[in-house]
Amino acid sequence: MLSSVLLSTVLQAHVALGVALAASTVTLDAGVFTGKSTSSNTESFLGIPFAQPPRCDERGIGDLRFRLPVEIPPYNGSYAATEYGPGCPQQAFKLPPFTGEAQEVIDYAANVIYGELVPSDEDCLTINVIRPKTVMSTSKLPVIAWIFPGGFEFGASSRSDDTTIVERSIAMKEPVIYVTMNHRVSAFGFLASKEVRAAGVGNLGLQDQRQAFRWIQKYIAAFGGDPAKVTIAGESSGAISAAMHMLANDGDNEGLFRSAFMRSGAPIPVGSVEKGQKYYDAIVQEVGCSSAADTLQCLRTVPYNALKAAQDASPGIFSHQSLVLAWMPRADGLFLTDNPQRLIQQGKVANVPFVTGSVDDEGTIFSLSTLNITTDAEFLMWIKTYFLHNMTTAQADIFTALYSSANAAGSPFNTSSLDMLSPQFKRIAAFQASFSLCPFPHSTEDRGAGAPRRFFQQARSGKQNQWAYLSKRHKDIPFLGSFHTSDEFDESELTDYIINFANALDPNGATVPAWPAYTTAAPRMLTFLDGAVRTTITNDTYRAAGMAFLTNFTLQAPL
Repeated sequence: MLSSVLLSTVLQAHVALGVALAASTVTLDAGVFTGKSTSSNTESFLGIPFAQPPRCDERGIGDLRFRLPVEIPPYNGSYAATEYGPGCPQQAFKLPPFTGEAQEVIDYAANVIYGELVPSDEDCLTINVIRPKTVMSTSKLPVIAWIFPGGFEFGASSRSDDTTIVERSIAMKEPVIYVTMNHRVSAFGFLASKEVRAAGVGNLGLQDQRQAFRWIQKYIAAFGGDPAKVTIAGESSGAISAAMHMLANDGDNEGLFRSAFMRSGAPIPVGSVEKGQKYYDAIVQEVGCSSAADTLQCLRTVPYNALKAAQDASPGIFSHQSLVLAWMPRADGLFLTDNPQRLIQQGKVANVPFVTGSVDDEGTIFSLSTLNITTDAEFLMWIKTYFLHNMTTAQADIFTALYSSANAAGSPFNTSSLDMLSPQFKRIAAFQASFSLCPFPHSTEDRGAGAPRRFFQQARSGKQNQWAYLSKRHKDIPFLGSFHTSDEFDESELTDYIINFANALDPNGATVPAWPAYTTAAPRMLTFLDGAVRTTITNDTYRAAGMAFLTNFTLQAPL
């Protein structure tokens, strides 16, 4: 009896070891990919090409720059999938609030260091798969497809925390597979103009993501994942991207995902690709393509370094115009057929469960570049110049009342005048919390915030399951408060919620506080707090007039 039990135990251990060893390789088509162990319980397959290189080099090899992503040919041979691929060409950034030589030194150092952390190349469309070591091809685990943040200007899949969530899912006995992908950013990914519309090549960064989702459908089963159980997710621009995929193709998600989890990002009110014409024209002139009969084709063939330098000269997320980005998703008539808010009005939304959320002071970090705005008149001129164009005198009166210069009304919310970096800083931060890349509710003091998010959720109430959250943690950080992406610091509950959501299409579970669904009749939000009481439930019912003002204005005049 004892010997048979011992023999059985040895055989089981041998089988388990065999599964673990076999899991280090995966066969896709006729290609064998060898991954690597990334923790005691997880393994990773990194840098797998999911589309052909979107480039045109100096020898004219590859004519895919500024074209839709092209499916990779069937794999063949042996591949070492042990290192992340390079990120797509990044836009150099200038950090506020310095000026002069100090600014130049800091910017140079920051970009050099960042370039070491995130090397980039036009041959960048790669995907990464992180899974439990004990997974088998028959496991059919849920899949989380994560889209990185970076304001559509920078970022790469190599900067994602890709093992923690898989480790946690194993501990919860709700294992998931985690997938991250690169996509084109800045001018390489979001070139916008009449020429771009005519060529049908708008929103290439989003198109890259979509191609990665198609790759998941084709290949994830070989890794032990279930292509019918994909949750798309992201932070900041990654969350906005996920929201745009819900609206793409007039709401037809092509069966590519069954749910979405969006952190600090929603369907932002953007206009047509022609809104980016001035940035397109500036790059065309900078690289010497102005006299070309086909300026877009000319851009496809210019040397990489020249194009990269022209892109870097365009306004960035930390420039004076801040969140009015030069390069961002826009309605191109193909991927996004209209202003996202109008698509929502028309019901052209993928009918899948979703979660949205943000932090309390989304606008503070983006307002450091506007410290030279010190008067009411300068504030209103800045608003009219970059955001609310053609605002009438009557509308301006309403707007300035909604966004008061009083300290108590500004962001960081519910903090003292010690956080007033300039006379208009908290006011600008309150406004940018509304119009930021993550337009969600921020505080009962933020009189206009959350208009796009609230508009989205109320429009979909009763049509699909949804949940909302708000983080008010880290309020003691000077000047910034609960700043953009600060929910990455210690909201460990969010990891459990997304794992639950990926598994059961409901964020609730045994390890976390109850999270009620959101409806118009009961617009409840899970709210994260500092202190002994870590979470509570609040109602999303504040400042209806302010919300309506911004929603109506952006419907008429999207960015």
